Amino acid sequence: MNLVRKLWQRGRDLLPIAGFYFDRPLVLLQSDDWGRVGLRDHEGLKELRAAGLALGERPYDFYTLETAEDLAALSAVLKRHRDSGGRNPCVEMNFVPFNLDFAKMSGDDFRQIHLLALAEGLPQDWSRPGLLEAYREGIADGVFYAALHGSTHFCRPAVERNLDRSLDHREERVDLLRTLWRAGTPYIHWRMPWIGYEYWDPEKPEDERFLAAESQRTLIGHTFGAFAKLFSTVPRSACAPGYRANDDTHRAWAQHGIRVAQNGPGAFVPPLFGRHEVLHLHRVVEMEPATDAAFSVEASLRQAESCFGQGIPAIVSMHSINFHSTVRDFRSVTLGCLDAFFTALESKHADLLYLHDGDLYELVNKGSYITLQGSVQVNVTRKNFTVAETTRVQEA
Repeated sequence: MNLVRKLWQRGRDLLPIAGFYFDRPLVLLQSDDWGRVGLRDHEGLKELRAAGLALGERPYDFYTLETAEDLAALSAVLKRHRDSGGRNPCVEMNFVPFNLDFAKMSGDDFRQIHLLALAEGLPQDWSRPGLLEAYREGIADGVFYAALHGSTHFCRPAVERNLDRSLDHREERVDLLRTLWRAGTPYIHWRMPWIGYEYWDPEKPEDERFLAAESQRTLIGHTFGAFAKLFSTVPRSACAPGYRANDDTHRAWAQHGIRVAQNGPGAFVPPLFGRHEVLHLHRVVEMEPATDAAFSVEASLRQAESCFGQGIPAIVSMHSINFHSTVRDFRSVTLGCLDAFFTALESKHADLLYLHDGDLYELVNKGSYITLQGSVQVNVTRKNFTVAETTRVQEA
């Protein structure tokens, strides 16, 4: 079976695909995990350490939740910069519009999962004054753009299965989940990879890891409703948690109005239409100073220049942890790097353009997109390439 799959994949990589290429340098910023709670600040840190967890081994031990002040600082940096048309850079925020309802789960002795919509507030003992208003203000100012991530990020069937102590080797997992939940923390993924990602269950047989199509469709419909309640609009772009999406995911997204699918980094791939009339974008520039000890602005600029040289957008990947500040100040370093990145690009490229996914979708369909400053024209060329021809990012 694996040999057949590899041969099929190799054959598909050699088939021509039509991609879109551009005559101007384009930059998009895609960012995951917004709205999702993690470590409950210093109180949660103390509580989990008292329960025996030695936190601090990896940066994601200190993933918390952004504050209104974090968003204000990010917005201020974005507003200091302009592209060739006078437009600010825009961070596309992929939202998780639900959190665990720890209070309700505690009442059930943590035997089952209950969710709380972000539009209705944060879980018990969590405090982020002005956060929802800060999201909406940044969107209104044009420096944030709301898109869809997932409802829980983790795979709910996988977690529910691991709540059963009667199954082999589950007691340690149950204890870890309940310890985290009592402290107001949903999970720490690197410590418990068996929780998977929303549409993907890692402990199932390889051909069964993605949830069934109907299950995915139900989850996505539920998430769309919560997103619409939060922002009074529906999303047009989506990124699957963990980048784990399949054709069933894309079909369900398209049925709900998603027009752009965000894919993870790996190669210099131009924008292209997949099935279901969904435009697929691939991240190239990884700007993750909070989690990458080897990160440098210079390396990010080299990757961006490689994109421009090939006529494709420089799509920057950056997770929300990079802007957190309440337990560890990841924000200050990230904003300095982002500021330097924008400054270098603007000084070198007089025709630079900052876009979000909605703009790029309009661009490939019409050859232009609309901003507050007016219509922006870009020459778009559609030509064939093969996956086998694409250059790996790490070779840049």
